Amino acid sequence: MVSFTQLLTAGLLATSTVAIPHGHVHEQTIHLKRTSPKSLLPRENTSKRGAAYNDAATVGSLSSSGTVGWAYDWNMYSNGDLPEGVEFVPMLWGSKMFGEWFVAIETLLASASSASYIMGFNEPDMPEQANMGAGEAAGYYRDYITKFSGQAKLVTPAVTNGVGEGLGLTWMRDFLNQCQDCGISVLAVHWYGESSEDFLKYVDDAVDLANEFNLESTWVTEFALNQDMNAGGASDVSVQFLKDVIPKLDENESVGRYAYFMCKDGFLLSDSGLSISGQAYIE
Repeated sequence: MVSFTQLLTAGLLATSTVAIPHGHVHEQTIHLKRTSPKSLLPRENTSKRGAAYNDAATVGSLSSSGTVGWAYDWNMYSNGDLPEGVEFVPMLWGSKMFGEWFVAIETLLASASSASYIMGFNEPDMPEQANMGAGEAAGYYRDYITKFSGQAKLVTPAVTNGVGEGLGLTWMRDFLNQCQDCGISVLAVHWYGESSEDFLKYVDDAVDLANEFNLESTWVTEFALNQDMNAGGASDVSVQFLKDVIPKLDENESVGRYAYFMCKDGFLLSDSGLSISGQAYIE
């Protein structure tokens, strides 16, 4: 999306349906072995490629290629067991999860599986998502996430590629200006739009902003073409898009990780296997 109008049409519809907290958060139980809390360094993993999912059981088809090294589910619980070698990255989606956050993240950080990174709020620049002003988000970030600096590396809230006041990278700049003491290491963004050229330009803009604030890397934790989001699935166009952008993301040393939308039937998956987009994603 390159304009506010586009965001309010196809892009807004897309982001409003993808990154919601799971309704079964309260039903999940953590089965983790407790160990002593420790200072953690990110795990060595040569793959930037990740899986955005709702059910951990669906990640196996992607991870069997060996090219997917991490995963997240817009949640602080993994919602099942991820395949061996795939790192779970927890997220504090927004205020709906504040009540359970400290018990969940402290248990995870003290567990044998642990966590190398903690992701911040999901699309706080969108009313349908975490819905926070930059200053409000900075305050909540300090209260709920900054205290874990040193135990895991901290990732900013993930913003959309919306354009305008209080949106996208404009929102992010305001947040970073107000959260320079928050212990953040990584900048996170989402993108839904029309072309590989627009996508790569947006990634460059995000990297420039991260560099301006001396952050270590930039993550693209959701991205896809509006065409596929509106059609509800994979297409030959998305296959070409992935073939165009994945090598560029892998070559860009400033891009730490990325996750295409998403590990779900009709998108990266087709029944129990991979869709044509899924095949292109892991090649």
